Amino acid sequence: MGKLLVVGSVALDTVKTPFGEGTDILGGSATYFSTAASFFTSVALIAVVGEDFPQQHVAFLKSRGIDLTGLERRPGATFRWKGEYTHQLNEAHTLDTQLNVFETFRPQIPEAYCAPDVLFLGNIHPELQLDVLQKVQRPALVACDTMNFWINGQRDALWKVLEKVDVLIINDGEARALGQDSNLVKVAKLVLARGPKHLIVKRGEYGVLMFNEKQVFGAPAFPLEDVRDPTGAGDTFAGGFLGYLAATGNRSPEAMKQAIIFGSVMASFTVEAFSLDRLRILDYKEIQARFSEFKRLTHFEDI
Repeated sequence: MGKLLVVGSVALDTVKTPFGEGTDILGGSATYFSTAASFFTSVALIAVVGEDFPQQHVAFLKSRGIDLTGLERRPGATFRWKGEYTHQLNEAHTLDTQLNVFETFRPQIPEAYCAPDVLFLGNIHPELQLDVLQKVQRPALVACDTMNFWINGQRDALWKVLEKVDVLIINDGEARALGQDSNLVKVAKLVLARGPKHLIVKRGEYGVLMFNEKQVFGAPAFPLEDVRDPTGAGDTFAGGFLGYLAATGNRSPEAMKQAIIFGSVMASFTVEAFSLDRLRILDYKEIQARFSEFKRLTHFEDI
């Protein structure tokens, strides 16, 4: 079982969807990622929270076996995000963002974290992502996320990060903004030529596409009767994807495809409830069962 290190945000979210709402519920990219990955491998988290961050959330993350040595608690308020979804659940409408202690976050790498097997650089400033890369021994696998704010405002710094990572995991809108082209195939060629060996494009209810120099692999989103809150689905996908790869140490094309499905499975559970509530009661047998359902869903015979 490989050691997986994630650097990102731990937050308190206020979310409203057509199916309910939650105030100051547990959120953040590193939270969703590490919880999903913890079903597969050992995870260590680097993030910052304020003095108002509820101890019950710390206890939950610990209950998942997540190493919180790198979780700083500083004077001030925790990062907060407020958003709303319409019935078009693919797109979140941000109503308020309060960075609070996250605004001055500078990742500190505990000595025990300096040689991870797999590293995930969550959605933080590209210069901080680069700083983390320079502080750790180069892992066997490095993946990162980003968003339009950095793509549009820190493009040069972001490309410097992408030159050093193996996998870029972003949504379709971000991919088009990064490649400055509406055609994802052309975008993939551009991105792969600049560094990453794999580009994974998350497409919400339309599933996932993975591009590398040899092939394109696509997986649908799992058809669900109840989708209550899509917040964190992408980070949960990344956690399942990298958690599986860290656990197996296998980087073959077949393993990458299996990891895509495990990521999709984890995302499909997350959207069934608000915050991480579905993952709190999830067990590995359910993950295995849905993986098998995914296989039946996508399998067809050759002609």
